[in-house]
Amino acid sequence: MSRLEIPVPNKAQIVVEQLYKDLERRIEASPSGLCPIDMSKAFLELCHAQTCGKCVPCRVGLGQLKKLISDVLDGKATMETLDLIGETATSIMETADCAIGYEAANMIYKGLVGFYDEYVAHIELGRCHCNYQQPVPCVSLCPAGVDIPGYIALVREGRYQDAIRLIRKDNPFPTTCGFICEHPCEARCRRNMVDDAVNIRGLKRMAADLAGKVAPPACQPSTGKKVAIVGGGPGGLSTAYYLQLMGHQVVVYEMLPKLGGMLRYGIPNYRLPKDRLDDDINAILETGVQVKHGLRIGIDITIDELREQYDAVLITIGASTDKKLGIEGENAKGVISAVQFLRDVGKDAAIDLKGQEVCVIGGGNVSMDAVRTAVRLGAKKVSIVYRRRVADMTALKDEIEGAIAEGVEVQTLKAPVRIETTKDGAVAGLWVQPQMISKITDGRASVKSTGEPEQMIPCSTIIVAIGQDIEYQHFADAGVPVKRGVIQTERDGGFDLLPGVFAGGDCATGPASVVKAIGASKVIAANIDEYLGYHHVITCDVEVPQPNIEDRTPCGRVNMTEREVCERVCDFKGVENPMTEAECKQEASRCLRCDHFGYGVLKGGRKTLW
Repeated sequence: MSRLEIPVPNKAQIVVEQLYKDLERRIEASPSGLCPIDMSKAFLELCHAQTCGKCVPCRVGLGQLKKLISDVLDGKATMETLDLIGETATSIMETADCAIGYEAANMIYKGLVGFYDEYVAHIELGRCHCNYQQPVPCVSLCPAGVDIPGYIALVREGRYQDAIRLIRKDNPFPTTCGFICEHPCEARCRRNMVDDAVNIRGLKRMAADLAGKVAPPACQPSTGKKVAIVGGGPGGLSTAYYLQLMGHQVVVYEMLPKLGGMLRYGIPNYRLPKDRLDDDINAILETGVQVKHGLRIGIDITIDELREQYDAVLITIGASTDKKLGIEGENAKGVISAVQFLRDVGKDAAIDLKGQEVCVIGGGNVSMDAVRTAVRLGAKKVSIVYRRRVADMTALKDEIEGAIAEGVEVQTLKAPVRIETTKDGAVAGLWVQPQMISKITDGRASVKSTGEPEQMIPCSTIIVAIGQDIEYQHFADAGVPVKRGVIQTERDGGFDLLPGVFAGGDCATGPASVVKAIGASKVIAANIDEYLGYHHVITCDVEVPQPNIEDRTPCGRVNMTEREVCERVCDFKGVENPMTEAECKQEASRCLRCDHFGYGVLKGGRKTLW
């Protein structure tokens, strides 16, 4: 008889572990708009099942919390019930023996504080405030509200031009977003419950690649109204496109030689080929949008002058200036901002980095663009210096991995302290203070000094990529409300004290993604149209195919491949390779058509106009 046995998971435990994985996928695919109280109860029940039952706070207390929340959902609760929920949750947090009880109660307590109005609505009105404004997860998570299942269905049928027409109803930059969109739509794709999210961005790019030139829709009859738009970036051009389609004459004022804003002067060519950006811009200009280049607001023309000449004015200047480090030596020769660095590259006036050692400070997408551009400009060594961990970087995971693959050195947990200079005032190195990870606040780990000696990173060029600001002084002087460097608009994008003036994009929200700027442009275009006395609608007459009723068997996701590192670091040609048409059709067939099946069909599936 053996004394011991090697532990082997039994069949039940193996199945439970698989159920946990299934639950993870289901949570990942959870749509927005669910009742937060109902979700809290579901998570509480899961936590209750996980407890060992040894201590009373877990065994009894969590059960009582579940009963109290059930009363709220069933319409049996009073306002006193909410006080009891708070007291019970607090008591459990203070007395539970382990993290399971504490965190379960803490979750309920945070929810009680965070969506208190929802609890009140259930008690006083007997219903939930939250509902499905758009039941399709990918559409509800797209800031521009693009009909994603619709254009994927068209791609599957090989109707690529119709797919572009449908996308343009909500986003006039289909080609650009096919290359660089951060694709938040994929985060909650219900296909996650089967295997993996549909490659939505990749399919958008394939639609643009295979469609060729697609003419914009015809404009509605002229209204005789004129609108000035200050700034030719994605937000300004998107608003111009929709207002022009509505029949208003739009004039875009752009200080730089070409349109596109940060799309042209901030995103390197290897991520977004500029001839493909021009495809989108040319389609916008074909609607009749006029452009005046080389005019800088506040210097060549003022807001007051534009208000006199136009029926409405929109400010979409973007965030085009850099933030300062605030350390000794940051004005030394060789210290440049990432915004200026990338803009010079976009103007074909890049600095010579051959043989140099370059440090880029920051952990966002702009810093990744800067380091990968520096590699292509021939730098001998390129380093990212970031005071947090790689896991805390705000850059996209693919961008970080791409930079590392191209030979970029990532130096994390190092906070810049001062810049060492030579006798003639040039950069000699960057002094950093080693950091260690610390408390988590607002869901993000903070850092603090380790107390170790400062270290110097030798370099001859430092690129600062810690954030962007707007040039707001002229607008503040003109009476436009500005707070903490951001233009303060009303919810409709306008100003109570400045009728006819609107603002949107990065200058009103702070730096954000391209697709968020495009989503904001739809709101502002509609509200400017209303201000001018009209109620035009933007629609699309493309008929979406009926869904295929074949079973969706598990199938791997088609990801975009990339050019070999040894090739791509030598030029600025595109890094990503497109799918083949066969891969494109297969990937499109993975879409579950949530716009038709389930709750989607009850809501009509899609919004055909806005």
